[in-house]
Amino acid sequence: MNALLISFLVFALIFGGALVGVVARPLLSEEHLHSDSRDVVKMATGLIGTLAALVLGLLIASAKTSFDQKTSQVKQMTATIILLDDLLAQYGPEAVAVRNLLRQTIQPLANRLWREQEMPTGKPGHFDSTAQAWTFENELERLSPKDDAQRSLQSRAIQAFTEGAQTRLLLFAQAGGSIPTPFLIILVFWLSAIFASFTLFARTNLVVMASLFVCALSFAGAIFLVLELDNPFAGLMGISSATLRSALLPLDP
Repeated sequence: MNALLISFLVFALIFGGALVGVVARPLLSEEHLHSDSRDVVKMATGLIGTLAALVLGLLIASAKTSFDQKTSQVKQMTATIILLDDLLAQYGPEAVAVRNLLRQTIQPLANRLWREQEMPTGKPGHFDSTAQAWTFENELERLSPKDDAQRSLQSRAIQAFTEGAQTRLLLFAQAGGSIPTPFLIILVFWLSAIFASFTLFARTNLVVMASLFVCALSFAGAIFLVLELDNPFAGLMGISSATLRSALLPLDP
């Protein structure tokens, strides 16, 4: 389910809680509407509201951290590729074939990376290096330096490739969302209960229902933002692959 559909479902459940309170209110007797009962419900609602605020804050912080981390890793990988190409350019004409191989690895890398990140959380999988990556690594190690300068450049290029591969593996290991589904379910249950308590004792009118409608819509919007941040490779707030794909210009023939 995408973030927008889940958000609509969350809105329906939260605002549905208010409607349940409206339906249940006429069924209550005078004993249930006593001031003591109102006070207990208010205190219980306050406790649930505090828990809901803590959980929602935790979800937002976790999603934002995941979003920033993956954004930083994509930028780091892009910078590593540019650095690697620069080192090979300094190596000399002998590295032109390797630089062309580097450019050939970028498109498959981006396609596979964005596809992996959109996989459901917890889906089993294993990592396989692409044929382009194997070929590039082999050709990089087969370079035959003629002097100390080229040896140093080859060594730095191999180190940059290794760092890029490590970043790639981290992104693979972190594929999928980081927000546990039970957190969302419990949070929505708490919010629905709070909204039900709002209309359980209060007389409803157009202003009250409109206020609850806007409030439920705001909570659904917050959940939408959390889900969007938790999946930074897709959706409205997704990380663009254009920067990685266009990191290197084609070599002149």
